[in-house]
Amino acid sequence: MTLRGMYRFAGYGPAILFSLALLLLWELYVRAGQISPSVLPTPISVLQATWNNWDSISVNAMQTLVETVIGLAIATLLGVVLAALLNMSQWIRSALYPLLITSQTIPMLALAPLLLIWLGYGLEPKVIVVVLYCFFPIAVACADGLLGTDPDLLRLMKSMKASRWQTFWLVQLPSALPSFFSGLRIAATYSVTGAIVGEYVGAYQGLGIYMQNMAHSFAIARVFAAILVTTILSLFLFGFVVLIEHIALPWYHRSHSAFAQKIA
Repeated sequence: MTLRGMYRFAGYGPAILFSLALLLLWELYVRAGQISPSVLPTPISVLQATWNNWDSISVNAMQTLVETVIGLAIATLLGVVLAALLNMSQWIRSALYPLLITSQTIPMLALAPLLLIWLGYGLEPKVIVVVLYCFFPIAVACADGLLGTDPDLLRLMKSMKASRWQTFWLVQLPSALPSFFSGLRIAATYSVTGAIVGEYVGAYQGLGIYMQNMAHSFAIARVFAAILVTTILSLFLFGFVVLIEHIALPWYHRSHSAFAQKIA
């Protein structure tokens, strides 16, 4: 690990210590008899349940991960295309932006059962729910990034008689990438939740239906085990997006690191 990587990891120290303190308080609270372990299992019991039931949990987690990755990929493509359309003209933006906002007022818990009726218990309803959860932050962040392109660069491209496509590809899209990745990080944290909601309504397999079945069986420790795996999947996807961002935008992070050191 490089020195920069060690400093970055050390920056998470307070969050790690605070999380460990909360887990310790949780463990002591239950062991002190303040609440029944059958209602709130201890963190150690959750880890044991995860280990003992890993065969069934891992199969369901893989199903959820497949739905999440497919939905997030479609949402990313849809969000970028929609952002490009919003950037084409003020008329298109005025026509589509209210619809984009309206799409987020539809409660997913009401829409998911309808998707189940229309499309059945297969993969499609869960993927659609993930897309609906994820495409909005990507589209809005990317659209704002495109609008925030340096006007001097746009005037330079216009003076060089560049086409609209050349201006978009060479200037606007690169300048919008930091905003795009900000939206993608938010979407990555939503994506697993979207898949869980879709599965909870109705599915053959997945962490959502697994949690529902375990809750009906009063196997609370297994429910928490599934929640733990869900959290790990969300953190993994978030970290993967951050890694891609650092690879794609090294210049952006170098400049921000230098700025942070200058004001520190």
